[in-house]
Amino acid sequence: MKKGFTLLELLIVIGILAILATVVALVLNPAELLRQARDSQRLSDLRTINSAIGLWVASASSTTMTSANNCTSGTTGYGPTATTCVANATTTIAGSGWININFTYIPGGSPLSRLPLDPSNNVTNYYQFKNDDTNLTYELNANMESDKYKASGAADVESNTKDGGNNASVYEIGTDPGLDLI
Repeated sequence: MKKGFTLLELLIVIGILAILATVVALVLNPAELLRQARDSQRLSDLRTINSAIGLWVASASSTTMTSANNCTSGTTGYGPTATTCVANATTTIAGSGWININFTYIPGGSPLSRLPLDPSNNVTNYYQFKNDDTNLTYELNANMESDKYKASGAADVESNTKDGGNNASVYEIGTDPGLDLI
């Protein structure tokens, strides 16, 4: 007696595996998972930068800020009036990067080795920094791309009630009251 699988049995197993693979791909939606991963990176980057600027303000001997409105990509900034921003994707922490603060003045060294860039860094998704040099206030912005983190998503971080900013379709963090520099 021969042992083994018939062609029909193999085709049935392959068909069942194909159906299961399709169902898993539809349920998990890998494209959305990648968008969520990039959004998580954006949130982490901006919180890290926010903490580094706070440390710089609290401890640096030279806390002068030149007014800036910089974007890491493109020249049209986020905001209700879509202000013009200066494209600067330089990641140096010595004051000439897209954030014009010299983090090397922090005693003990900078908490950042370089300034992060948006995971996509294109004309739709980029980081924006704007500051007011007279009050040492600033705002950092990023546009979320996943359905989860957008203003209508389950883990909404963009709407005004969540981030305290004035733009309901952009994540805003910083020290400016009302986050209305942009």
